[in-house]
Amino acid sequence: MSSAAPTVSAYLAALAPERRAVVAAVRDLVNAHLPDGYVEEMAFGMIGWNIPLARYPKTYNKQPLSYAALAAQKNGYSLYLNCVYADSERDTRLRAAYARAGRKLDMGKSCLRFKSLDDLLQDEIAAIVASTSVEQYIAMYEASRTPG
Repeated sequence: MSSAAPTVSAYLAALAPERRAVVAAVRDLVNAHLPDGYVEEMAFGMIGWNIPLARYPKTYNKQPLSYAALAAQKNGYSLYLNCVYADSERDTRLRAAYARAGRKLDMGKSCLRFKSLDDLLQDEIAAIVASTSVEQYIAMYEASRTPG
């Protein structure tokens, strides 16, 4: 589900109270562990944490480089962790953490789907969000765009 809300505050205000509480909690978790240089803004109809074009304008789609995003979906929530998608070590780390915890991981390439806060390993999510500086993420992005 994509939102037409122009601001994060408007996005949150449009959610039902129980859904707002979940999204706000995950948003707070990301914001508390986000390295310096990323900005929070609405992007593609969801809350996004991006590298501003003023810092890095060379993106393939002329949009800010997306690091993470959060959305309330029809049947749950989605947390997009693009540094997990871009780095197999982080992907392996996240999958191993869920396996150690005996928890089911519902994840696509970067999209971690969950139905409640209890479905998230919040300490691991916090560590992954904190794991990549803007400079490291730009290097990962550029390496992915360079023909092998």
